[in-house]
Amino acid sequence: MRKVELSYSFADSAGRGAHIRNALIGLLDAVREHGSISAAAQALAQSYRHVWGELKRWEAELGQPLIVWEKGQPARLSEFGAKLLWAERQAQARLAPQIESLRAELERTFAVAFDESAHVLTLFASHDDALAALRDHAAAHARLHLDVRFCGSVDAIRALNQGRCVMAGFHVPPQRGPGSLAERAYKPLLQTGRHKVIGFARRRQGLIVAQGNPLGIGSIADVVARRARYVNRAIGTGTRVLFDELLAQANIAAVDVIGHETHEPSHAAVAQAVASGAADAGLGIEPAARTRGLSFVPLLEEDYYLVCLKAALEEPAVVALRELLQTPQWQAALGTLPGYAASRSGEVLSLRQQLPWWEFARKR
Repeated sequence: MRKVELSYSFADSAGRGAHIRNALIGLLDAVREHGSISAAAQALAQSYRHVWGELKRWEAELGQPLIVWEKGQPARLSEFGAKLLWAERQAQARLAPQIESLRAELERTFAVAFDESAHVLTLFASHDDALAALRDHAAAHARLHLDVRFCGSVDAIRALNQGRCVMAGFHVPPQRGPGSLAERAYKPLLQTGRHKVIGFARRRQGLIVAQGNPLGIGSIADVVARRARYVNRAIGTGTRVLFDELLAQANIAAVDVIGHETHEPSHAAVAQAVASGAADAGLGIEPAARTRGLSFVPLLEEDYYLVCLKAALEEPAVVALRELLQTPQWQAALGTLPGYAASRSGEVLSLRQQLPWWEFARKR
């Protein structure tokens, strides 16, 4: 069975309507309509040599004759050529509504590229419900389209440094002094002269547990003491850094946590693992628990930052995002998410003040 590949093109107007076109079908249709290669070429505004060559090329590629080549006789389609033309017309008739819908969706999407007032910003970020809400809000109110790729905080900043995105999102706990796991994870990736940090939100992290908290879990220590089955986040995520930091503060070894080696890709997946009964607890954000009817044990508040390279700070898309984050409308929308609040949203902050990990030699 032959495979079919689809493509599209741009046009100045919609005069030709919604069709998926193939150049071969156009050649066959012209030959049948006009009865000769030369007449078909003239109708198509192409040279005889080009039309003849294309038909021969297609015959070689498909392995079957398309035209009955008889000297002194009008050109006509072979049985195979006629069936190809019939099949194409059948497909066009059956799929016309879907083709029109696809064309309209492509036009709506590409309209952004041709709209000088619209902006697109690629953002790699640690999974966060507020970013998903921001994506919808930005498209509706600021003509700003956020291409958000969720990944771990460490991976997001690496992507920024590698030029794979314009902005990255990461979160850090309130205790982030010298020697912390947060310092070891993020300091090597950030440079005070190269990166700019933008405030986004303050959010609550805690333990997602079954409805009613039947095991009575109130802390990380309780997870171990009650032998609760824990579901972790992957290495490279900010929440995994946070959990390992909490273990260190409580003098708990990772091997003492049942399920420490298991991991899920997002807060929603952690909550689903608890909701399905596959786990008893997992560290995550409050909305993930609430939307699935689970209980939430708050442990701490943390700051979620956006970071970009200094050179990108005044790019139109970044400026549009910073302005949007400072609007009362967005900050009110952010406040409706459980456990979230605006925290200097949209402000360009001092990297050294927010993340006090750099020591500068004193001048003598």
